[in-house]
Amino acid sequence: MTLLEAIESRHSVRKYTDKAIPQEIIDTLKSKVEECNKLGNLHIQLVTNEPKAFKGKMAYGSFSGVTNYFAMIGTKADDLAERIGYYGEQLVLLAQTLGLNTCWVGLTYNNVKDAYSVGENEKLCCMIALGYGNEPGRNLKRKTARQVSNASDSTPKWFHNGVAAALLAPTAVNQQKFHFEYLGTIGDGIHKVKAGRGFSLIGYTKIDLGIAKLHFELGAGKENFEWA
Repeated sequence: MTLLEAIESRHSVRKYTDKAIPQEIIDTLKSKVEECNKLGNLHIQLVTNEPKAFKGKMAYGSFSGVTNYFAMIGTKADDLAERIGYYGEQLVLLAQTLGLNTCWVGLTYNNVKDAYSVGENEKLCCMIALGYGNEPGRNLKRKTARQVSNASDSTPKWFHNGVAAALLAPTAVNQQKFHFEYLGTIGDGIHKVKAGRGFSLIGYTKIDLGIAKLHFELGAGKENFEWA
């Protein structure tokens, strides 16, 4: 399965079986975590065989059977949430190619301090549930390309492809508060795209934007443009 195929097939899954993740897959995921932490200056940690985070009063939202998850941690910074989204979604898509299911999780979990470490100037932004799903997930209603971009008959094909991939990105309660604008070449011959986010009372729009930007890059091809 390619990453574009993973984008198409991925759905958020909240119910998981007790099937163990093979060690070779865990090793592959840990290697990717190390890469994301290095490139994104993050402190993401893969937690396995730990059932406490998604049990009890805080773990509402129809989650069950979750014993594996990514703890999405990084040093506090203005752009931390966007980096968490961008690199976390790389883990989500890799997991999908490996036959696993995932779900981004905001506040609906318990803090299990002995399962992962959060430094003095670090923040646990969210978690990503991981495992073999006991349900297929569901298709959600999506916005149109015109609602989240300036895509038109005059914008390049790759831009349309990027927007289409971004529309399949997971966002908090499917709010899709992101926007992509094709700016043209602006004199230097390099196509520019501007990405932005809208206001939301729910929050999480910075994480959502990071996720959507990764999807856009995969759909459009990073070689075709630069971020403005």
